[in-house]
Amino acid sequence: MGSGALALILLLMSFIHAGLTQERPKAVLKVSPDERVFRGETVTLTCDIQGAGDIQWTYSWFKDGYTFYPHTTTTTTTAEIRFTADYSAEYSCRGERSDSQRSDTSAAVTLTVSDLPRSTLTVTPDSPVFTGETVNLTCVIESHSDWRYEWYKDSTEVSKHHTVNRDTLTIRGVITSDQGYYRCRGQRDERSVSSQLSSYVYLSVKDLPRSSLTVTPDSPVFTGETVNLTCVIESDYSSWRYEWTPEWRYEWYKDSVMFQTSDRYTVNRDTLTIRGVITSDQDQYACRGQIRSVSSQSSSVFTLTVKGELNFTVLLHYMYDHTSNQKTFSLSDVTFTLLINMTVPFI
Repeated sequence: MGSGALALILLLMSFIHAGLTQERPKAVLKVSPDERVFRGETVTLTCDIQGAGDIQWTYSWFKDGYTFYPHTTTTTTTAEIRFTADYSAEYSCRGERSDSQRSDTSAAVTLTVSDLPRSTLTVTPDSPVFTGETVNLTCVIESHSDWRYEWYKDSTEVSKHHTVNRDTLTIRGVITSDQGYYRCRGQRDERSVSSQLSSYVYLSVKDLPRSSLTVTPDSPVFTGETVNLTCVIESDYSSWRYEWTPEWRYEWYKDSVMFQTSDRYTVNRDTLTIRGVITSDQDQYACRGQIRSVSSQSSSVFTLTVKGELNFTVLLHYMYDHTSNQKTFSLSDVTFTLLINMTVPFI
C-alpha cells in the first residue's frame, strides 16, 4: 500500500474517532424570579443547551427525578416553562435532538417554597391616644426586607394620606376621625406577591380631658396651715403626670420646670401640699395633667387667699359671786363664764 493511501486511511480513522468521542451538549437550568419563592408564585424554568447549534430539540423536565411537565419542542437551544409553586423540590432538564442525540441532564436546581409571611402591626404610643399626638404604625414582616408596605383603615388604603418611611406610617396631629381599625401588608414590587394581611389593630382617639382643682381646707387659710391642692383629670386614663401652674408667678419656674419641690412644697402624684403657708403663697393656681407630648386642658384658676395670724387683746372685767362660787369675766357685751371649784371662808 502506498504512502498516500495509508495517510488517507489514518485521516479517516481520526475523523471517526473524533465523532465517537465528541462530548454531549451541556444543559443548563435557570430559575426565576429566585430559587426561594412563596407558595402560589409563578416560577419560570429556562433550559439552555449550550454549544449545540440551531436544530430541533425536544426538552424533558424533571422534578425530584421524575418527569413532571409535557415535553417541549423548539427549533432553538433554549426553552422555558411556567408553573405555580406548590412545595420545595429539585428540578432539572435535558434536551434530545431529532437524530436522537441527547444532551447531558442539567445540574439539579433546588426550588425552596415557603408560605407567605405574616405581617404584624404595632402602634406607638399605646392606644388610646389623644388629639394632637403623633402616632406611628409599624408593619413587621417575618422574612425578607425588600417589601413595599401598604396600610389600610377600615379596609380603605390610607398610605397616600400620611407620611410613609419604609415600614412605618406616621399620623401627625391625630384627630378623632383617625380613629378606626388598621392593618398592613407587604408587597414585592418585582414580584406579584403580597404578605398575609396583619390582624386588625384598633386605634382609639380621645379628646384632651378637662382638669379640675380642689383645695383643702377651704380658702381663706391662715399662715402656718397646711394646704392640699388636688388635681382631678376627668378621664379614665390613669397614667397622667400632674403639673402645677401658679398663674403670674413665673418665679416658680426654673429652667422650664413648672414647680420646684422643697421642704414646704411637695408633690405626691395628683396632690400638691404647701406646708406652713405664708402670705406670699397667696396667688392664682391652676393644674393640668401631662402624658407623653400632650397635656390635658388646664383647670379653672383658683385663688388661694392667705390670712395673717389672728391676734387680739382681751380686756376683762372681773366679778366674783360668793353664793355660786363663780368668777365672771366680761368683754364689752360678750361674757365668758368660768366655773371654778374653790372654798370661800365664811365672812
